[in-house]
Amino acid sequence: MPDDSAPLGASPAAPAGAPFAPPPAPKKFNPRVLISILVFILIAAGLPALVFHLLHVFFHFKLKIENLALPTVLPIEGTLAISVLLATFFASRIARKSLDEVGLPPRQALGLLFWEGVLWGFVMLSALLLILHIGGDFRISGLALPHAAILKYALAWGVAFLCVGIYEECLFRGYFLFSLSRRLTFWPSALIMSLLFAAAHLGNSGENFFGILQVFVIGMVLCLIIRRTGSLWFGIGLHASWDWAQTFFYGTPDSGLLGVGHLLNSASAGSKWVSGGSAGPEGSVFSLLVILLAAAFIHLRFPKALYPNKPV
Repeated sequence: MPDDSAPLGASPAAPAGAPFAPPPAPKKFNPRVLISILVFILIAAGLPALVFHLLHVFFHFKLKIENLALPTVLPIEGTLAISVLLATFFASRIARKSLDEVGLPPRQALGLLFWEGVLWGFVMLSALLLILHIGGDFRISGLALPHAAILKYALAWGVAFLCVGIYEECLFRGYFLFSLSRRLTFWPSALIMSLLFAAAHLGNSGENFFGILQVFVIGMVLCLIIRRTGSLWFGIGLHASWDWAQTFFYGTPDSGLLGVGHLLNSASAGSKWVSGGSAGPEGSVFSLLVILLAAAFIHLRFPKALYPNKPV
């Protein structure tokens, strides 16, 4: 029986003869953590700024994306993707962590997990548009490209959105998420990064409330994916495929921007909260339904968490 006579809050006395266990020493601050984060920011933000400045000075390159045209999108997204990969590599080395630990295992690059994500992204967007079509809020009227140009644009947009997927997944669910999780655990960190992910889309022209809400929700689902798979590659594939299906395949606006060189002519009708309006189908309230259903299937497909709740 415990000794109820001891003062409230007092520690029970150690048994006679038991060695005294000192309290654990406070965890020392590791300067490598701070240095690695600063290096990540320096490379991920500084390198693109330098490249874009040089492109502007020597080639009069315009950084602002007013529409999704490949001559603008490819240099921008390619530079951002390369920069965030370099930032992840060097920050991980400084922190003495492997790329596997931060969710970017090189052996899985463009492997089966990536292509499964590609399939999920295309099916999810197609399911959303099917719902809108059944309700009379979306229709396809034919091809927008000549047959000879289809393969060229399909591959070019594929590369562009692969770069988008790499950049945004590595930035919002890569090294920053790993570093935050070491302090706050996984899900509070996922919430913070998903809010930042949504905030980063606020400047897109044509966005609406449901579009930004959808970005936040898909951000949380992508966090669920890395938690269950332990890898960013599934999310990179899903992210790239969702955007590719919107912009190239179905020819709908993506985050409020319409792509130049899309496969199909399509049109939306009806109220903005159903069709998505200028934000495109991801601004539809049904987008949230599709994403939440996908989250349930992901829970079933990957039942065990492979990414640690609090990385060491």
